[in-house]
Amino acid sequence: MLDLDPSAPSRAGLAVGFDLDLTLADTRAGIAAVYAALAAETGVPIDTDQVVRRIGPPLEEELAYWFPPAEVPVMAARYRAMYAEVAVPATVLMPGASAALEAVRARGGRVIVVSGKNQADTERTVRFLGLAADAVAGGLFGADKGAVLREHGAGAYIGDHTGDVDAARAASAVAVAVATGAFDSAALTAYGADVVLPDLLAFPEWLGGFRTG
Repeated sequence: MLDLDPSAPSRAGLAVGFDLDLTLADTRAGIAAVYAALAAETGVPIDTDQVVRRIGPPLEEELAYWFPPAEVPVMAARYRAMYAEVAVPATVLMPGASAALEAVRARGGRVIVVSGKNQADTERTVRFLGLAADAVAGGLFGADKGAVLREHGAGAYIGDHTGDVDAARAASAVAVAVATGAFDSAALTAYGADVVLPDLLAFPEWLGGFRTG
């Protein structure tokens, strides 16, 4: 985990956690490009439309749809070797991402980005997009995100995946879901999200009524 402000005097006060892929960052084009490159190198047909519809879980889970188990570790290493040059430059902000972080800052809060993407590429993506985060943690999915969120005292966690609802639950935080990924509003509500927003454009208004503690 990268703490961008290790001298911060306290973990008290407002802290909000955010997922990265399809919450703050639109990584679909970049991820599709890396899988297309893998397909070209290996000769294995990969349906990149299917890949981007499943963004969220760990890389190895997706690779297992396309490669035998014994080949997954090698393909994961190759994917990560290409990601910085191929995917990061193709990544753009999700609508409302900058305003969402600014809304947290306006309340004197801290922004914690916790992603399933590996640590190095999470940091690269945050830096490339100019996201103002106080701490960045990668390589975590679902409830495994909870420990980092607890460490930073996150009162809410915002994400697009049912796994992000699990993350919020594990941290005893409010689960705020945005319907910008694989799951629509109905699915996120049915799964148990406390709040479901259509996208981050609706986040500042919601945050205005959010009370911690």
